[in-house]
Amino acid sequence: MNFIRKPFGYEPIVTKEDLKKDYKKKVEKASDWKGVLSRLWKLVDEKRFLLIMVLLLVIASSALALFGPYLIGIIIDKYIAKSVFAGLANIIGLLIIVYVFLSVTMYLQSYWMIGIAQQTIYRLRTGLFNHLQKLPVSFFDKRQHGELMSRMTNDIENVSQTLNSSFIQVFSSVLTLVGTTVVMLLLSPLMTVITLIIVPFMFFAMRWITRRTSKLFKEQQKALGELNGMIEETVSGQRIVKAFSQETRMLEEFAVKSERLKRTGFWALTYSGFIPKVMNFLNNMSFTLVAAAGGILAFYGHISIGEIVIFTEYARQFTRPLNDLANQFNTVLSAIAGAERVFAIMDEPEEIDAANDHQDYKLKGNVTFEDVSFWYNKNDDNPTIEDVSFHVEAGQTAALVGATGAGKTTIMQLLARFYEVNGGSILIDGIPMEKLPRHTLRSQTAFVLQDPFLFEMTVRENIRYGKLNATDEEVMTAAKEANAHEFILKLPNGYDTILTADGGEISQGQKQLLSIARALVADPAILLLDEATSSIDTVTELKIQEALERLMKGRTSFVIAHRLNTVRKADLIFVMENGKLIESGPQEELLQKRGRYYNMLTNTKI
Repeated sequence: MNFIRKPFGYEPIVTKEDLKKDYKKKVEKASDWKGVLSRLWKLVDEKRFLLIMVLLLVIASSALALFGPYLIGIIIDKYIAKSVFAGLANIIGLLIIVYVFLSVTMYLQSYWMIGIAQQTIYRLRTGLFNHLQKLPVSFFDKRQHGELMSRMTNDIENVSQTLNSSFIQVFSSVLTLVGTTVVMLLLSPLMTVITLIIVPFMFFAMRWITRRTSKLFKEQQKALGELNGMIEETVSGQRIVKAFSQETRMLEEFAVKSERLKRTGFWALTYSGFIPKVMNFLNNMSFTLVAAAGGILAFYGHISIGEIVIFTEYARQFTRPLNDLANQFNTVLSAIAGAERVFAIMDEPEEIDAANDHQDYKLKGNVTFEDVSFWYNKNDDNPTIEDVSFHVEAGQTAALVGATGAGKTTIMQLLARFYEVNGGSILIDGIPMEKLPRHTLRSQTAFVLQDPFLFEMTVRENIRYGKLNATDEEVMTAAKEANAHEFILKLPNGYDTILTADGGEISQGQKQLLSIARALVADPAILLLDEATSSIDTVTELKIQEALERLMKGRTSFVIAHRLNTVRKADLIFVMENGKLIESGPQEELLQKRGRYYNMLTNTKI
């Protein structure tokens, strides 16, 4: 696709052929209406009594809306046409009461329905967020965060808008259609048939339009999610974008995704925009037919003037619900597409956890790998790690060394049980890992990663994240042991300083010291240190090394480091290559073997 420079960025040059091709391209199948609506209905169970009250009010308001025109017809035939004014005030008063009650019922049903809708959306949003917390890390690794955010916000908001407004309108429109048809048949079957002449035309027009809009609205939601994902990714990686001067490329990629959203939105709204135009045209045709036929019948004495007025009003009431249904149809389609995307996430399998047999088990830290093999992609012929076996005693430090892609981080991921092994088994204190509840394992395991992540909260709260019930004294002690206390006191509000997103106002080394303090306050049995001292200046590295030594004392520790001098003090060194453990043992033993580790340490070409 070609691009043209505009004042605010780049835009694709789109031809008519592009638009036709984009519209005709294959899109996803239509939504499962019954399944989605059934699941939404289950979310309303706590408010079903109130929903029944709303439906009763809708029935009442529909009846009152039908009764009003009937009273107007009586006023014309029995009073105005005959110049009889006795009793006219009473029936006018009754008409006023009817419309007052109509307004009250419509207000109450709207008020209660908003409460029902908000409660339902609250449960849907809470259910989705709760489910996200139970999904495995592998789920998030395979999806854009922005796309997930789109489902959490845009898709749920579409459902919310539909429940707030469309539900009542759809139900009311159906009742009005049925009630209007029954009353018209009772008054004049011939005039009813004339009124219904336009229905087949409405049906075929709606069918032609909705067959196109249903797919386009779903494609629009998908395109919006992808665009949000790209935006989130670009904003998060803005330093990398600028560092490699990729602004133009990102503008072009944004233009492509934005153009796709614009196209699907253009066609969806273009076709859906036909609906009110077509319905208004048919509505006017119906009104014209009723007025013309009514005039002829009245001329020959087959119908009164009042009945003509009633029928013209009922004809408008008959076509107006059809128009409302047509307009709401697109909103409902969009909401169903959004709900389906939300339920698709909620249908993702949760992490399989063990029974609570070891719920309160206190880990000692003995770790054993027995012929462990693992694939990130099960269809891949080459496993990420293959037949890895080792044993680490409680309190020992094990260093993982090897080239990038050797499988070091994968072992860490498996130790945290972010992924399940495909072959072999991992034992913690002799207990198969799958029999340990994840909470038991992870609450006694701490991480210090290469890129520490801090939350937008106070320094104190970021440290306490490792142990939510830690006292202020425990937080301060952990900060002192992590060599973070001194720089924390220099912050504007000390421990109560609120950090911005990911701690943007402090250095990388200071972030790392806070992450070590967070691990210290957790008092874990097992430590996982992944490149904890990379990209740190020499002075800060010394502070981090000193803090790490305090942190690792008496705990089972697994350390990944490309700098070999950081692993010299390890009790065991595991040399990984292409997913296999090729050497293991203390440093002295490995140096005596003069194998791969010796070559790495002496800078000999491998």
